[in-house]
Amino acid sequence: MAQPGFNGNDGLKIFAGRHSRALTERLCEHIGIPIGEARTLEFPDGELLVRLEEDVRGRDCYVVISTCSPVNENLVELLIFIDCLKRASARRVTIVTPYFGYARQDRKDKGRVPITAKLVANLITAARADRVLAIDLHAAQIQGFFDLPFDHLSATPVFHRYFTSIRDELGDLCLVSPDVGNVKVAEGFANMLGGDLAIINKRRISGSAVVTEHIIGTVKDKTVLMFDDMISTAGTVTEAARLVMDHGARDVIAAATHPVLCGSAMERLAGSPISRLVVTNTIPLGERAAPIRDRLVELCVGGLLGEAIHRIHNNQSVSALFGPAAGVKR
Repeated sequence: MAQPGFNGNDGLKIFAGRHSRALTERLCEHIGIPIGEARTLEFPDGELLVRLEEDVRGRDCYVVISTCSPVNENLVELLIFIDCLKRASARRVTIVTPYFGYARQDRKDKGRVPITAKLVANLITAARADRVLAIDLHAAQIQGFFDLPFDHLSATPVFHRYFTSIRDELGDLCLVSPDVGNVKVAEGFANMLGGDLAIINKRRISGSAVVTEHIIGTVKDKTVLMFDDMISTAGTVTEAARLVMDHGARDVIAAATHPVLCGSAMERLAGSPISRLVVTNTIPLGERAAPIRDRLVELCVGGLLGEAIHRIHNNQSVSALFGPAAGVKR
């Protein structure tokens, strides 16, 4: 039974961070409510002030902010938003981070380094958020860093609809995992779309450089489809694309939930054999995507997030949203 005041969309308010407004508008459109009125002001010295333009007392409030670039500005805005809503007597504050930044710093992989993903979780908890909602974490165990309810969504349904709609034109398909950690995801999509599976052995030299050496499986005369949770500097995916083409692949399509696309990513992708790059709008691309616009397909996760928020607001099952699932990255 829903809590009093949480029936339908009564008492529901959804606010947007400065860099996540377009996605939030699509999300609110799906639910059928107006976006919450709030402003984030920046002082000359760089400090931020969040000001609510409407009453939130006793309401179920959601803040949509991807902690993408500028990462630290978005993170601080998120924390200030939580504090602002709590001090305005919101009944519940749920943080919606379609892209959760600092997720790659999830363990001590060498001496004298931090576990920043845990630190960010602590900051959000200390700011008194009541719940967190994210899509395709880089490492699923980050959910356990939070001492509060965490809903981890998968963008699989969004990708599944798109690739099912173009399945005939893909022909003989092979799902390729660009690294060993992504095998479960590639296998899941291979089962859903009907295709073979291949794995690339990758060796990382530095934070922006990788070496791809061997393919386990056959890609000759096949359309190769590669999935990952994010594309950052694009070193992994472009090297993998060249490798499969060298082994006789007919075409290469890359897909990722989060288009981080930083550093020399645009130049690498523009010069790669990848014919189509399929991403979602968890991170706004804007004009920086101009060099690859002719091969870019952007899918919207607004409906997915909107349905999840509606279900959380009405105390319904979120896991019931997902039929076929491709699993999560190890």
